[in-house]
Amino acid sequence: MIYAGPLILGFVLGFVLGTRIKEDPESKLKFGASVYVVFLIVALVVAYLLGPFPYYLDVPLASGFMACAVGIILGKLIFGKPKALGQIED
Repeated sequence: MIYAGPLILGFVLGFVLGTRIKEDPESKLKFGASVYVVFLIVALVVAYLLGPFPYYLDVPLASGFMACAVGIILGKLIFGKPKALGQIED
C-alpha cells in the first residue's frame, strides 16, 4: 500500500522550494546533469537511512523525503530560470 499523503505533501513542498532556486548570471556556477544525479543519489541514501514513517510498511525508504527531492528538481527545472542581468530585484 502506498500512502499518498506524504508523497503529495513532500512533492508540493519540494516543488515550491525548487522554484525559489535561482541561478545568478554573474556567478560561474552551473547546474549540470551531474549535479542532479549526485543530488538524487544522496537523497536516496538519506531516505534509506531515515526509513519509513512509523507504522508505514510500503517501502523501506522515507517516501515523503524522496518526493520532496524530486519536487525540488522539477521546480528548479521548470521555474528556476536564471535572472536577466538588467532585472530589478523586489
